[in-house]
Amino acid sequence: MGAEVVETRACEVSLPEARAELERILSDPRFHATERQRAILRYLAERRFAGCEEGVKAYSIALDVLGRASNFDASNDPIVRIEVSRLRSSVENYYEAFGAERDVTIHIPKGTYVTLFPRSHVPYEDDEEEVALESDLPETPDDLPVSPAAEGPAAASASAWLLMIHTGMALLLCAAIAAGVVFYASKPSLTVRPSVALSMDAVDTRMQGEASQTRDMLLTALTQFQTLTVAKAGYAGVRTQKVAGRAYEIDMKYYGDGDIRSVWWQIVDSQSSDVLKSGLETIAIDGKSPAAIRQEIVDVLARRFGAARGAINNIETHASSTESLGNACVLRAEYQVDDGGSDNMTAVRSCLERTLVVDPNNSDAKALLARVLIAEETGAGDAVVRARALDLANRAVSIAPMSDRAYVALMMTQFADGRIDAALQAGNRAISLNPSNPDAAAKLASVLFSAGYFEAGVAMAQDAGRAVDIVPRDAMLVLALDAYRRGEWSEASLLAEQVNCTDFVVRALRAAALGQLGSDQAKQRLADVRGRDPDFERTLRRKLEARRLQPVLSAEIQDGLTKAGAVFAFNDVTGAVSP
Repeated sequence: MGAEVVETRACEVSLPEARAELERILSDPRFHATERQRAILRYLAERRFAGCEEGVKAYSIALDVLGRASNFDASNDPIVRIEVSRLRSSVENYYEAFGAERDVTIHIPKGTYVTLFPRSHVPYEDDEEEVALESDLPETPDDLPVSPAAEGPAAASASAWLLMIHTGMALLLCAAIAAGVVFYASKPSLTVRPSVALSMDAVDTRMQGEASQTRDMLLTALTQFQTLTVAKAGYAGVRTQKVAGRAYEIDMKYYGDGDIRSVWWQIVDSQSSDVLKSGLETIAIDGKSPAAIRQEIVDVLARRFGAARGAINNIETHASSTESLGNACVLRAEYQVDDGGSDNMTAVRSCLERTLVVDPNNSDAKALLARVLIAEETGAGDAVVRARALDLANRAVSIAPMSDRAYVALMMTQFADGRIDAALQAGNRAISLNPSNPDAAAKLASVLFSAGYFEAGVAMAQDAGRAVDIVPRDAMLVLALDAYRRGEWSEASLLAEQVNCTDFVVRALRAAALGQLGSDQAKQRLADVRGRDPDFERTLRRKLEARRLQPVLSAEIQDGLTKAGAVFAFNDVTGAVSP
């Protein structure tokens, strides 16, 4: 048992206090955790209250809480580690934000499945800013001696020389100013993340408390997205704030009608007061607790406003010039990487490189450049490129340790480099930092599935597709590959057709599924694969190995392509066409 655990247990509160704290946090709407994580927390606490001092096993959590079958094997299915790690982060984030209010905390030590209830002694301190007073500033000497004016021709000559010198300096200064104006006029603009402020009012004043709680939870959820800057001046707007980027106000109306809850919203440009986009979100409340209702509404709205392809970032992407650096460049890179094609990869890579020249500590640019480097086929197979991508991702994490974007980049680069366990840890950290981000969940699902954790990958993909209009590409691809793996060719074909991207694996899967079905359309899909990659029959194995798909699944995809009409003649050693 670790020294930290022993020391923490030494200062634990009484059993009644522990029970009271458990019930309080589970009923607090500010505690941002899924229903599954809440169930795990209650299970661990109840087992501790029952005398289980050393904690429980992953097997028990899998069967008793997650509903897994009796043949569950934690070494092959990391779902328990993932969920407990996400729960641990949610608990830590909660007490970091609201711990000053309480004298009791809940702690889940790393590497264990046990809950501790130590007494909190962490004082709350305000950060003090240093303010420069007028007395601290250097004085301007206004009492320096003045030389008396010289007389005669010598003085006149000296005055003429001084006049010439001053005139020359003035001309040089004007030229420098003019050059600066030209430089900055031609310099690409460095865009930053947009700023948002929230307001939510209930149409029925009796529901204002419910609306206010939902708004506060949404505010917390949006701060976890690294795509937005949430305004700090309250909920009335951001006009009083000095912000460098675009500013938006999200005005919301909360409705309650029988067994449904609805939120009408509109996004307003703070400078022009123009309404840019509006919508209505509705959920059914039958059989759900008030906390679950609020959480579901918050998840829907947070993904709507904060996701990389959400409403605000969609506006930002289309409003920015193609020459803009900074945040606009990061958004374009995310779109390009998710699309999977190589058409504009060079342009977004150049944009990110130029952004880092201007702003070397831009963690978002480092994270996206890392992903762009390994997204290109030549980069994924080049050890030097992978090493640079991994270094960029690590630097992004060190600059912004609370950024899910940075940890997603670290996960993808580690996975591309064959560091599977490290990649899963990084992905798990990304999810715990921002449980509302469907893109992070989808990418973790892709890594899990490719590594052979099929059930965990599918469960994560399904979670990523919850409460979103467009299921993330990686999540949809996982579901399509799983259907193909199970021999559900029609389902695999249908899902693959819904993946909106130009990625090679997606195009190959479409042709392979139709080939397995014996469809007449298989040849057309195969022609689409050949049209974009005429040499794919020679390079297929290398492409699939670069994605680290399981060999059995890769072989099944090749079999489907063969039935569609592809001709392979692989050399078993080199993967090249045999002579």
